[in-house]
Amino acid sequence: MRTRGLGRLFQPKYRDRKTREWRVSPTWWIAYSFRGQKQRESSGSANRNIAVKLLRRRLGEMGQGRLVGPDAERTIFADLKTMLLDDYKVNGRKSLKRARISVAHLEGTFGLMRAVDITADRVATYVRERQEAKAKPATIQKELAALKRMFTLGLRAGKVIVRPHIPSLEIHNTRAGFFEESEFRAILAELPEDVQPVAEFMYMTGWRIGEVLPLEWRQVDSRAKTVRLEPDTTKNDEGRTFPFTHFPVLEALLRRQRERTLAVERATGQIIPRVFHRKGSPILDIRGAWEKACVSAGFARQKVDAQGAPMFDRKAQPIMGATKLLHDFRRTAVRNLERAGVARSVAMKLTGHKTEAIYRRYAIVSESDLSVGVAKLAALHDSDAGAARAVVPLAEGTGKVRAKQAAGSR
Repeated sequence: MRTRGLGRLFQPKYRDRKTREWRVSPTWWIAYSFRGQKQRESSGSANRNIAVKLLRRRLGEMGQGRLVGPDAERTIFADLKTMLLDDYKVNGRKSLKRARISVAHLEGTFGLMRAVDITADRVATYVRERQEAKAKPATIQKELAALKRMFTLGLRAGKVIVRPHIPSLEIHNTRAGFFEESEFRAILAELPEDVQPVAEFMYMTGWRIGEVLPLEWRQVDSRAKTVRLEPDTTKNDEGRTFPFTHFPVLEALLRRQRERTLAVERATGQIIPRVFHRKGSPILDIRGAWEKACVSAGFARQKVDAQGAPMFDRKAQPIMGATKLLHDFRRTAVRNLERAGVARSVAMKLTGHKTEAIYRRYAIVSESDLSVGVAKLAALHDSDAGAARAVVPLAEGTGKVRAKQAAGSR
C-alpha cells in the first residue's frame, strides 16, 4: 500500500519452515527511496498506524535533506564514547587520560541517552549545570570538545546523521605567573638536592616537566653541545634541539649532573640512562617536593574548596598551597628570550611552542620590565627638553622696531 506515491507499507511474505507454505508476516514494513537508494525498514509492530507514523517521520527527515534511519536511531552515547576512546588509543594520543575524565563527566548526563536525543538545548543545559557546579570554563570546554569529537566520529562511521550545535566557551583564566631570579633562587634552596638540577634545567630551557624527567644521556651530545628531544616525546610530536655552546651555565649544570651520575654508577655498579635521577632511580614526579619548597620559601596561600571556602586539616591548621607553578618555568623562559632580543621564530623552536598565538600568551611583562620602559621614556623626554633649552631665541622685530629697541636701551 502506497502513501502519496512517496513510499509504501507492506507485510512481507515468508515461507514456513515446517509446512513450506507461504505466509504473510503480521509485522508492517515501510519502503522508500532516498538519494536514489531503496530503503526498507521494519516498524516492529503489527499495528498499521505505527508503520504509517514511521513512514511519515522518514519522509519528513528526507524533506529536510537528512535521513536518520534505524541505525542512527539505535546509536547511544556509549557507542560514541567507545569510538572516541578507540580513536585516542589507535592514534596514540597523549591526552587519553584527560579524555577519559571529560567522558566521565559527560556520561553522568548523557550516559543513557540516544545520540539523536542529544540536542543543542540539552547541551546548553549541561553547560549551565557544570557552571553551577563551579567547574572551570577550560574544563567545560575540554568536555565539549570531547563531545564534538564523538559526533564527528559518529558522522564518519554513519552512526549519526547530524551533529547538534555544541558551543565553544571563551576562556579568560589564562595564567600569568613567572619567576624573578631572586624568587627562583629562594625556592631552589628549599628543594631536595636531587630535584634541584631538574628545576634549574627547566628554568633555563623552559621545557615541560614531562619532557625533562624522562631525558636520557643518549640525548645529550657533549661534543656538539646540544640536548635533543625525539619527535614522539614532546607534546606536539615534533623533535627539538637546545644548543648550549654559548650557554656556559647550562653546560656546567649538565657536567655536574654527569659527574654525579658517574659517581652513583661506580658505587652501585649499575648503568643509569637518565640525566635526572634519585641515586639511580628514575624521578617520576616532583610536584610534592615543589609544593613543600614553595610553602617553605613563603610562596603559598591557603587552599579553598570548590565553593571557595578556606580548607583546614584535622588539627584546624590552614592547608597551604603553592602560588608558583612548575609551568611558570615556561612563561619565565619565554619572557627571558624576549628580553634577550631572541627572534620569535627561534625562541619558539627552543621552547617547543607550535603556534605564535600561544607563545604570545607566554610573553609575560613584569613590573620591573615596565619600569625599565618608563625609564627609557623619561630619558627621551629629558633629552628633548635639554635640546630645547640649548636653542638661542631670535631677537623680536626687525628694521625700525630694532632701532627703537636699541634707542630705548640707551
